[in-house]
Amino acid sequence: MKQVVTVFVLIAILAGAGWVVRNRTAVNASTHNQRFNDDVVTLFEALQKYKEYLGTYPVGSNSEIAKMLKGKNPKQVIILVGRKTELNDKGEFVDPWGTPLRIYFSDTGILVRSAGPNRRFDDSTSLDCDDFFRSN
Repeated sequence: MKQVVTVFVLIAILAGAGWVVRNRTAVNASTHNQRFNDDVVTLFEALQKYKEYLGTYPVGSNSEIAKMLKGKNPKQVIILVGRKTELNDKGEFVDPWGTPLRIYFSDTGILVRSAGPNRRFDDSTSLDCDDFFRSN
């Protein structure tokens, strides 16, 4: 009888530990997703302000866009952003997982792409694609 009780207690402890790990992982993912969404909204606002003051969206690589928002543009206008957006050592905007964002412009708007938790840009038709896309 003691062995049966011990087995049930051990199973309960393992199940509880599994539940804690699963919930903690879900909370971390939710926090990263929310931070990504907040960062992209801030970036969209900055890019729209840039377009208002200079007439077009900035062009170039991620780091060149960051420099233009910091005042290295033809009118030397510094675009202030509400929250500090993360930059890596190369001066690129990065997602919450540390991967540089990909920023695309068209005549009508902006698309920002994050590689997501796996830190690689996947084919969007792939079943294991965890990339994030946001457009304004």
